[in-house]
Amino acid sequence: MALSDQDRADLGSFGYAQELFRGMGGFSNFAISFSIISILTGAVTLFGYGLEMGGPLEMTLGWPLATIFTLTVAASMAELCSAYPTAGATYHWAADLGGKGWGWLVAWLNIVGLIAAQAGINYSCAQFILPFLNLPSTALNLFAMFGFILVTQGVLNHYGIRLVALLNDFSVTVHIAGVAAVVLALFVLAPKQPVPFLFEAVNSNGRPHYWWAFVLGLLQAQWTYTGFDASAHMAEETHDPRRRAPWGIVLSVGVSGVAGYLLLLALTLAIRSLPAVLGAKDAQGEQIPAVIAILQQGLGAKAGNAMAALASMAMWFCGLACITSASRALYSLARDHGTPFAEQVRRVSPRHGTPAPAIWLIVAASMAAMLWTKAVPVVTSLSTVALYLAYTLPIALAWRARRGGSDWPRQAVWSLGRWGAPLNLVAMVYAGIICVVLTRPPNELAGKTLIGLLAGLGVLYVAAARKRFQGPDWIRKRVS
Repeated sequence: MALSDQDRADLGSFGYAQELFRGMGGFSNFAISFSIISILTGAVTLFGYGLEMGGPLEMTLGWPLATIFTLTVAASMAELCSAYPTAGATYHWAADLGGKGWGWLVAWLNIVGLIAAQAGINYSCAQFILPFLNLPSTALNLFAMFGFILVTQGVLNHYGIRLVALLNDFSVTVHIAGVAAVVLALFVLAPKQPVPFLFEAVNSNGRPHYWWAFVLGLLQAQWTYTGFDASAHMAEETHDPRRRAPWGIVLSVGVSGVAGYLLLLALTLAIRSLPAVLGAKDAQGEQIPAVIAILQQGLGAKAGNAMAALASMAMWFCGLACITSASRALYSLARDHGTPFAEQVRRVSPRHGTPAPAIWLIVAASMAAMLWTKAVPVVTSLSTVALYLAYTLPIALAWRARRGGSDWPRQAVWSLGRWGAPLNLVAMVYAGIICVVLTRPPNELAGKTLIGLLAGLGVLYVAAARKRFQGPDWIRKRVS
């Protein structure tokens, strides 16, 4: 049997026909998660936030700590992905291991988290593009550019999935080459601080306890490490997904960890003055991102703008991949009748093989999310917490089922073996801590929004979804 036939039969065992276009190899699957992690988006966008909270030590110590613990989350998810290679990803894992209610909740947390991430990514991209175009960073200009970026990504996702796959592959080159260019330019051309500067613990935010400010500053790294579930959402569009999609999840975090650390060290050593970088403004008096200030001060205005343009290109690729992932999560839930107007939302373009209604709903919801939060740290905090809840709940259910003697680990070709339960436990504890920390001031709006979201979802489930939503058909048939 040919590999494509095996993949189709494997998907058929879950009760689904092959509707989406299956054309991705292992590298393309890795590329989409790597593009959404996008070290030139998360690590760069929130560089000023992390620097303000924890100073240079935030970059030197915070990033590797977050990388190590995030790898435990990624490995736990990779094993589940191998056992359940469907576009539903976290939603299907939770539904099978905990029941339809858990599955429904996880699906919506994943979708909302990706929508908020999409908003943060593209608004940050707009912040980097405007200085390059020599336009003032007014609220109107930022939102107009933000909307234009979203529409271009939506059009490509709707009409050109083959092109999107190629662009995601190219995105890996842009990210690696971009990081290499920035690092080399800063190390060779820019004035540098002495190495001990990397270990300075400075809290420019004025919080009473440095350790707490340092922990709050982990948002910089942790928001970067979101979206790697995209490899799982693309399982139905990947050849041999039980092997390739799990590797896509884990490698995207590992490669990002190494490249991102080199980038952060180079940027930190190129800081001339912490107050000057954190308080930098453009000619019109508007605040500019700290990284742009570092590049302009260290390399000159033209070279700095060129590096900023490279970063904005990477952010655009990141947003492109995020729409792809979010639309598949929404499509998968609608396919199982878990959304309002499910018959319309689940439609796939017969010509392009893409879930067009889901794509444009994600675009519209991302605009609404940015209008509601009005601040990048808030929307990024919300997306991080929502996504890590969506990651952790299935891991917790898998850990419980594993300890109860479930056979789900034996379905995984990519397996953690005897290390599965301990790694699951570490991932759960770390993600739980992160979810609490990132909803504390100054990001309390993220916490309030999340509480409101959970309450709203609870009411919606009890009032309507509990009766109408039956969960994936393949789970009901197996139970019956």
